Amino acid sequence: MRLCHRGPVDQGGSAPVFAATAESDDGHLRVTVTGEVDMATADTMVQTALREPAERITLDLRAVTFFDSAAIHAVVRLGQRFPGALAVLPSRQVARVLEIAGLGDQEWLRPT
Repeated sequence: MRLCHRGPVDQGGSAPVFAATAESDDGHLRVTVTGEVDMATADTMVQTALREPAERITLDLRAVTFFDSAAIHAVVRLGQRFPGALAVLPSRQVARVLEIAGLGDQEWLRPT
């Protein structure tokens, strides 16, 4: 079964700078996030990841351009909720932020 959800955040009439899509296939949920993940959008990213039941989750952040402390907290929460079943694919910026935050060695972080 393949499902797709899209959750852009309205930025006051301008083009959205955040979007999260989810595709589910055979117990594997792939959440693709683009744009800026911050206090206004981090919860939407989490809710997109929790929308469908899944045995494994891949959080694809390779198109993320901004990642703040709310985003870090959101990813850590997902890691706690899905121990051993979460894979995070970071953009260069996300990988740098996670490294600075001391999370560069987490089992869920996958080098790209």
